[in-house]
Amino acid sequence: MNQKEHQVIISLASNYNQEANMVAAREQLKQLLKEVYFTSSIWTEPIHSIRQEQYLNQLCKAKTSFSFNLLEEVLKEVEKRLGRTHNEDGIVAIDLDLLAYDDERYHLRDWDRNYVKNLLNEL
Repeated sequence: MNQKEHQVIISLASNYNQEANMVAAREQLKQLLKEVYFTSSIWTEPIHSIRQEQYLNQLCKAKTSFSFNLLEEVLKEVEKRLGRTHNEDGIVAIDLDLLAYDDERYHLRDWDRNYVKNLLNEL
């Protein structure tokens, strides 16, 4: 039986050990998803953060047969595996946000951010 393929856009961000964490996240996503494409990376200033370190941001476009809920769970598991905690210290080892699943948009405030608008042009 053929499973339906879903088109997804995922936002990647890190403000701690940025390059290494982004490489690790890309490797994980390549193993989990199909037809994976990554944009270039953009450095951005922190928004509403107690830390001053810049974020490294990137978008990923891919296909998956995972349901929306399963993909969300898998992304959270990857974040945990790569050191993401939800402490109050402001360290974000990796943040993986599902921005789009087929034609539905999520994290709507992120769509207005300049780096997202700029990187979407690469997809």
